[in-house]
Amino acid sequence: MPIELKVPVIGESVSEIFIGQWYKGEGSTVAVDENLVELESEKATLDVPSPSAGVITKILKQAGDTAEVGEVIAYLDAVEAAPEKKAPEKAPEAPAPAPAPVAEAPKPAPAPEPPKPAPAPAPAPAAKAEPAKAPAPAPIVTQPVNHTAKPANYSQSLQVGAGNRTEEVVSMSPVRRRIAARLLDATQNAALLTTFNEVDMTAVKELRGGLGEAFEKRHGVRLGFMSFFVKAAVDALKQCPEINAIIEGDKVVYRRYFDVGVAIGSERGLFVPVLRNAEEMSFATIEKSINDLAKRAQTGSLRVEELQGGTFTITNGGVYGSLLSTPIVNPPQSGVLGMHSIVNRPVAIDGQVVIRPMMYLALTYDHRIVDGREAVTFLRSIKEAIENPARILLEV
Repeated sequence: MPIELKVPVIGESVSEIFIGQWYKGEGSTVAVDENLVELESEKATLDVPSPSAGVITKILKQAGDTAEVGEVIAYLDAVEAAPEKKAPEKAPEAPAPAPAPVAEAPKPAPAPEPPKPAPAPAPAPAAKAEPAKAPAPAPIVTQPVNHTAKPANYSQSLQVGAGNRTEEVVSMSPVRRRIAARLLDATQNAALLTTFNEVDMTAVKELRGGLGEAFEKRHGVRLGFMSFFVKAAVDALKQCPEINAIIEGDKVVYRRYFDVGVAIGSERGLFVPVLRNAEEMSFATIEKSINDLAKRAQTGSLRVEELQGGTFTITNGGVYGSLLSTPIVNPPQSGVLGMHSIVNRPVAIDGQVVIRPMMYLALTYDHRIVDGREAVTFLRSIKEAIENPARILLEV
């Protein structure tokens, strides 16, 4: 019985989606809950599992097409196809014994060997056939087409020029379009300013080195740097509530809860899943949550609601080697903290030049609501908490 595969409801405000890659083609056998196709909206990317075991009989929407929520994009024949494949597997077992007697019959058939001399008189035609094969390599010239026609998850048009001067035009995915629109909106509709500080990571590194193994054994997850910064950021936001607030018209809305977004890069794009009520989370809970969110960002299984409603964002360009940057605020938020690479640098401490693992911090904020005093106070609070982690643990 044919089953209609429809675009599921992805979010309240999402009416159109973008077809990514099909994991299975027409005629492919699929199992229940096996991922069939990748769908992208302007807010998230997700995989659609098969509702039943069976065979994909028809794909109506190809990679690069758009479709509306509820629209049929493929047809699946239910599980009847599965038993049919099992039957032929047993069938070959029966004929297996039959070949034995057949093998004896061909023994008297060495007679066909006489025809072998027949090819001998035709050496000349064989020689002529060889030159005929020579032009065959010509089609090898089609290899450049394979070079330009790289498979992509999005619709594309290719313009092939002479030699290596080729161009490839690829459609923006909804996620990338959404990111572009939001970042442009942030730069055009907010008075963004960035202030910097630096933090000595010695204490945190020593704490992780001394207790990291015990932490992992007890909680089943590694103790990373991000949990320290989430904790420090929540404490700093309490001291500087303007950075956790938003502007609505001519009013300022102060949020008394702390939903911290953590930027996660993946092959599917940049996602910022949110740690709800981060002020109530322990170090272990933060690390487990981030680990889970990062894994699901890679597989496209993040839910739309997990990407909405953050009050503040933390992004770590240091994982890619960034030494310094000016992150852009994620509207309607009023601030974003940028972490960077930890680099051993000479610093002056108590009149002595020593080598310490240092990290630059950057806070980009909306100057319409946040003044320089609050921004500097916020970064100084982060710095003091990270350089003396006991303050985080004792909440002082």
